[in-house]
Amino acid sequence: MKRCLAGLMLAALATAVLPRPSLAQHEGSADPPDHLPAFHHSDHTQNIDFLFGALKAAPDDASAKAVEDRIWALWTSAGNDTTGLLMSRAKKAIDEDNYDLALKLLDAVIEIKPEYTEAWNRRATVYFLKKDYANSLADLGKVLTREPRHFGALSGLGLIMQDIGDDKRALDAYRKALEVYPRLKGVSDKVKSLVEKVEGRDI
Repeated sequence: MKRCLAGLMLAALATAVLPRPSLAQHEGSADPPDHLPAFHHSDHTQNIDFLFGALKAAPDDASAKAVEDRIWALWTSAGNDTTGLLMSRAKKAIDEDNYDLALKLLDAVIEIKPEYTEAWNRRATVYFLKKDYANSLADLGKVLTREPRHFGALSGLGLIMQDIGDDKRALDAYRKALEVYPRLKGVSDKVKSLVEKVEGRDI
């Protein structure tokens, strides 16, 4: 079942056209660099597209991380107090390794706001931590359908594929993550290692 789900997800990913962005910075920075404008949720799509362009063109790791933080800030913005509180409690439960409680909280968020992509991503992470790969893959599919550029979900997909021994699909997922975020920490090394295993040559 895991491989079937994975095959469906990667078939969908193969047909998704990943955008080709161009300049860069990040989510948690209180003071963004001067060349990046302040963003408002009303033009979320335009903002995220600009940031993905910046992420792809980042000249160094520091500026890439700054853009990454800005993207995560947009992704994690819950939109209302109830879902924000539930997400905060879910994060605390995950930090305390209370995965069952985290799942209940995230189930509630998804029921209240099913269009909130980051709730699906967070729940996929919890399922991954519980080694429940079938449910994790299902939730990652929801995330990537909504946002094919979600480098966190693509990396998670790669990790699951590696864990179940499907190196070819793991390599495909990691490559897609790097296409979106060329400086994504640790992923280039994974790609190099998997290329040697899957394709039998150095990258």
